[in-house]
Amino acid sequence: MTTTPAAPPTGRAIPARDWRAPAAACTTVLLWASAFVSIRSAGEAYSPGALALGRLLAGTLVLGAICLVRREGLPSRAAWPGIIASGLLWFGLYMVVLNWGEQEVDAGTAAMVVNIGPILIALLGARLLGEGLPRRLLAGMAVSFAGAAVVGLSMSGHGGSSVLGVLLCLLAAVAYAGGVVSQKPALRHGTALQVTTFGCLIGTVACLPFSGVLVSEAADAPLPATLNMVYLGVFPTALAFTTWAYALARTTAGRMGATTYAVPALVVLMSWLLLDEVPALLTIGGGLLCLAGVAVSRRRPQTGLEQTHPAALPVEGPRHDTEREQADRP
Repeated sequence: MTTTPAAPPTGRAIPARDWRAPAAACTTVLLWASAFVSIRSAGEAYSPGALALGRLLAGTLVLGAICLVRREGLPSRAAWPGIIASGLLWFGLYMVVLNWGEQEVDAGTAAMVVNIGPILIALLGARLLGEGLPRRLLAGMAVSFAGAAVVGLSMSGHGGSSVLGVLLCLLAAVAYAGGVVSQKPALRHGTALQVTTFGCLIGTVACLPFSGVLVSEAADAPLPATLNMVYLGVFPTALAFTTWAYALARTTAGRMGATTYAVPALVVLMSWLLLDEVPALLTIGGGLLCLAGVAVSRRRPQTGLEQTHPAALPVEGPRHDTEREQADRP
């Protein structure tokens, strides 16, 4: 005998899953993976600081134009501490030291060290934002980090590594984590577009000391390198950081950080398709581990919440955050 669940007496329907936040997270991961391919071309003609400034200039111009068209205006005063911190740490420091570090170490070593970032995000999110450390998140991140390490080891040995390069990549991971955790509270007081636009602007201002180098290098750089720099600013920066902020506002920093572990797997695939770099079996295995870990970390156990009468749930506070987080998971 089958029974049909009765509708809630209040007449309120259970909201359907919102696909926009998962789509935003997937867009971010895909574009950030493509950035590694473009950096290879642009990095041959531009120094780390000049490349970061050129990328940020392009991103700021695009984001500023969109803000003007949409009449976004300025974010509230409460959003500015997070915007300034994320702008200096993530848009500014991270991009410069990562570009520099990748010139000092091989790609595999850089990938392994920088992928400490999502772990730091989860730890800082638990400590500073009170997000907690769910077992599934920790397990998924452990699997993904193991996969990133395998990808890194399989790619190592094709270049030299220096202590300076490792330290720079480690600094990039710390700046990345600090920027994400700083950005999360700002998104409570400003839109994703506002937080991204002004964070990118602050990063651009911080990189202005490299303007002379950028002008001189742009005069001699081949057109493909310059176009790749512009691509980095328009898509992996302007678009991807905005979709990141949109998704981050609707889940925890730890879970969003874990999502970026899909990047190494996509980089391997894109290098194979676009650069004819055939990956080794070990590299493919590491990429699959990365994806498996992301799947584990993004999955939440069934708690029976969906079967709970809506009227029995609290109307404000934790209920709002929990529903948004559950509805927006990929």
